[in-house]
Amino acid sequence: MTAPPGPQTALTRLVGVRHPLVQTGMGWVAGPRLVSAVANAGALGILASATMTPEGLRAAVREVGSRTKAPFGVNLRADAGDARERVRIMIDEGVRVASFALAPTKDLMAELKDAGVLVIPSVGARRHAEKVAAWGADAVVVQGGEGGGHTGDVATTVLLPQVVDAVDIPVVAAGGFCDGRGLVAALAYGAAGVAMGTRFLLTAESTVPDAVKARYLAATVKDITVTTRVDGLPHRMLRTDLVTALERSGPLRSLLRAARHASAFRHASGTSWPALLADGLSLRHEKRLTWSQLLLAANTPMMLKSALVDGDPDRGLMASGQVAARIADLPTCAELIARTVREARRTHESLHRGPFGT
Repeated sequence: MTAPPGPQTALTRLVGVRHPLVQTGMGWVAGPRLVSAVANAGALGILASATMTPEGLRAAVREVGSRTKAPFGVNLRADAGDARERVRIMIDEGVRVASFALAPTKDLMAELKDAGVLVIPSVGARRHAEKVAAWGADAVVVQGGEGGGHTGDVATTVLLPQVVDAVDIPVVAAGGFCDGRGLVAALAYGAAGVAMGTRFLLTAESTVPDAVKARYLAATVKDITVTTRVDGLPHRMLRTDLVTALERSGPLRSLLRAARHASAFRHASGTSWPALLADGLSLRHEKRLTWSQLLLAANTPMMLKSALVDGDPDRGLMASGQVAARIADLPTCAELIARTVREARRTHESLHRGPFGT
């Protein structure tokens, strides 16, 4: 299905995509199949690399390249000990966009920009957007508190206009978006597009197991919560028996579980113990975590994998934006993007016929 012509914005002109829509780099979810489907449908797909080895990243980038000639990006952990190696892989393989969950360092950003790679960090606060803009970021993704995974406490409707007014680079809105009405609303606030995670997780090309997708589709607003008991940081996810158990467990049990998961993640990601420790120290400095919180952070990757890859929602975690409560189907990426663009056009036209129309 081909989408009708959509709005052309600073984002579409910057990246070279047809539609101002971004699929976020969700760990264990945003692999070559999903990213290439999004790219072929005219939006910007972002490959998640944090859960891959460097060799796995190179293979994944090449697989996406074999599936599409459209631009796509790679999401990196700026605090990873092997971040520079991953940057070199991206440059070598001709990746168009570098996406960061944490602000990149100045030298990493300079290396990417010197190689012609667009740098688009994700932030959750106005001051962070101002910082990366001053460092030379090409655009910024701003996620409000409604967004899934690690999140803040400021709603998109407050945070987005703050950032738009504070920086002079394209701003992409994230947190609470799943359709064309949301796209028009974001554009009205001054954004150059919207980024969606949960909505793209719930598509036909997403490799998340069907049983887990069913749990998302059945969720109501009350089934989506924020907890700090997984890794010491605010984390939005579906409430399950496991989440309740984590919130009730004592500190010793939580730390023992975290240590087991740290070992499992080391094997899955190909990370050595020294590199894992270095990453942890960087995270501790960046997020000002206590040592207990740092060890708890080892929970996240493998507990997410249990649900999103292994298909066991009762033993894993399901990161989710609040918008999951509005999603009721599993379209292909092409269908979703075409529908979003059509709805945005209809919404825009209805506004011109409304009280402000002529």
